[in-house]
Amino acid sequence: MRIEIRAASAYHSTGLDPSGGLAHLRDMIPRDTLLQITQRFEFLEAAMSTGEGDIAKLGKEYSDLRPVVEQIRAYEQVEADIAEAEEMLGDPDMKELAEEELPELRARLPELEQELRIALLPKDAADARPAMIEIRPGTGGDEASLFAGDLLRMYQRYAEGQGWRFEIVEEQSTELGGIKEVVAHVQGQGVFAKLKYESGVHRVQRVPATESGGRIHTSAATVAVLPEAEDVDIYIDPAEIRIDTMRASGAGGQHVNTTDSAVRITHIPTGIVVTSSEKSQHRNREIAMHVLKTRLYDAERQRVDSERSADRKAQVGSGDRSERIRTYNFPQGRMTDHRINLTLYKLDAVMGGDLEEIVGALQAEAQAAALAEMEG
Repeated sequence: MRIEIRAASAYHSTGLDPSGGLAHLRDMIPRDTLLQITQRFEFLEAAMSTGEGDIAKLGKEYSDLRPVVEQIRAYEQVEADIAEAEEMLGDPDMKELAEEELPELRARLPELEQELRIALLPKDAADARPAMIEIRPGTGGDEASLFAGDLLRMYQRYAEGQGWRFEIVEEQSTELGGIKEVVAHVQGQGVFAKLKYESGVHRVQRVPATESGGRIHTSAATVAVLPEAEDVDIYIDPAEIRIDTMRASGAGGQHVNTTDSAVRITHIPTGIVVTSSEKSQHRNREIAMHVLKTRLYDAERQRVDSERSADRKAQVGSGDRSERIRTYNFPQGRMTDHRINLTLYKLDAVMGGDLEEIVGALQAEAQAAALAEMEG
C-alpha cells in the first residue's frame, strides 16, 4: 500500500512562507513576498491563456492563489488611497475632501490587514475535495438509530442548500426507520472545508417516539467526515485485500436480494472492513474500493496531523470522533456546539439543514487559532 499526503500550503509551488508576516503586515511581511505571490499569479494567468503546460495543474494553483491576490490588491489599493488623501491635505481646495475620506480609509486598513492574514494562512490541501460522511448510532438503542436518520436528513438538506450533490452509497436501516449505518458521498465546491467540523459525537435530548411515559432520553450518534481519496493518493496491493461476496438483505427481511451481489472488502494490514450492497456486484466492488481508499487516506492524514501538532485534539475541527461536539435539546429547541460554546435557539431550522451559522463560527474559530499559533 502506498499513501501520498500532499503539501497543505496553497503556496507550495511559489516557494514562499506566508507565516512570517502575521504580526503586522506593513512592518513584518516583506513587500517582495507579496510581489512574488502576485507575479506568480500573473505568470499562471498568462500561461493558461497561451495553453502552455499542464492546464489542469496550472488552473488548480491559479484558483488557489486568486483569493489571496485579490486581498493583496485590495489592501494595497487602500494604502495607495490613504497616501493620495494625505497628499491632498496640502491642497487647500482638496483638504476638506481628504479630511472626510481619511478616517474611513484608515479604519478600513486594519480590516483588510486581518482578511489578508487569513488569506495567507496555509491551506488544507483536502479542503476543496468531495467528502464521505459516515453516520452510526451510538448509545441509546432505537432512539439513537432514529437520531442517526435525522442527522442524515439534516446533512442532505444542508447539501441541497449549498448546491452540492448528495448520494447515499451504503445504508442499513432498522425496522423502525432508523439507521444502523449510512455512508454518503458529497460533491461540490468546498465540501470538505465546511463539513470537516462535523466529525464527532452528536448528542440528542428528547422524548423518543418509542417512549410512552414522556420521559426525556439522552442518546447519541457518531459522524465521521473523510476527504475523498484520489487515485494518485492511494495504491492498494491486491495481495493486501480480501474480497467476499454475500447475499444482501434489507430491514426486516424486506427487499432481500436472491443473488450474492453484496461485496465485503477487508484490508488485511489495517483490519478495515468495507461493505456495499447495491444490486450490481460490479458496482459494489467500485463503491467498496472507493470507500476503502478514502478511509485509508483519512487514517494517514490523521497520523500525519497528530505528529505535526501534539495538542491537535484541543483544536476546532480536529476530527476526533470520540469527542462530544454538539447537543441537540428538543424540549428547549436548543443546539449547543461545545467546542466554541455556541448556543442557538432555532433547533427546527438546524435540523432542517440551516447549518451555515454554525459552520461559519467554527471556521472563524479555527482561523483565529491558526493565526494565534503562527504569531506565537
